[in-house]
Amino acid sequence: MDENLNRAREILINGGYTCVIIKDDIEYNSKERGVKPLLDWIEQDINFEEAYVCDKVVGKAAAFLYVLMKVKAIYAVVLSQPAYDVLQRYNIDVSYDSLVPAIRNRDNTGFCPMESSVMGINDPTEAKERIEATRAELLKKGK
Repeated sequence: MDENLNRAREILINGGYTCVIIKDDIEYNSKERGVKPLLDWIEQDINFEEAYVCDKVVGKAAAFLYVLMKVKAIYAVVLSQPAYDVLQRYNIDVSYDSLVPAIRNRDNTGFCPMESSVMGINDPTEAKERIEATRAELLKKGK
């Protein structure tokens, strides 16, 4: 595993974060769940091109956002097969501890709503629009 990914992994585990990104020796991290930190960083227009990512859970929705962020490599504790396929298609180096068929929702009663929202999508920009719409719907419902 790359030195930067190892460093991000150590920070993720020791800091209790859900996501850590390292770019040019600058560390970005979050303890928020889901795709929220990724959407926030994209909205802030931070340049993550060639960055190294360590994330607890990467589903297809997060994978598309990482494609838009143009990251170099990702280490995921849990990675969905659809996310793996997206990352491979866009030549993003990926490693993981556990590969699962799909990401489950927090109640474990079905699939993650973000994962479900992008299942039939193959374009990162379209995926981002669907992710934002799904997030807005969930916020209205108080989830």
